Amino acid sequence: MFDMMRKYAARFRTSSHAETVDTRDRRAHNLFEAAAAYVAACAEDDQDRIDEAAGWVSPEALSFGVNELACRAVIALARERDESPGAVARDLLGLPAA
Repeated sequence: MFDMMRKYAARFRTSSHAETVDTRDRRAHNLFEAAAAYVAACAEDDQDRIDEAAGWVSPEALSFGVNELACRAVIALARERDESPGAVARDLLGLPAA
């Protein structure tokens, strides 16, 4: 997960794709659509789709959407597993139980 976040941050520091995206394309997708597409593409290691989804909204909006998606996913898994969100998050990251 942290590797994905590092790749995300590095891409926005070195990428120039944000300048080439037409403003109309940015308005066509909301930040949650962009976050869902971005995370799914990261999970499948599909760089073309990652770049496309990252161009739909600003980097700040995408970061917010990815964070919101992560929170909702941890809550859903916690409910499904009947565990606390903290325990689920630690398990997903491979951390020892607190």
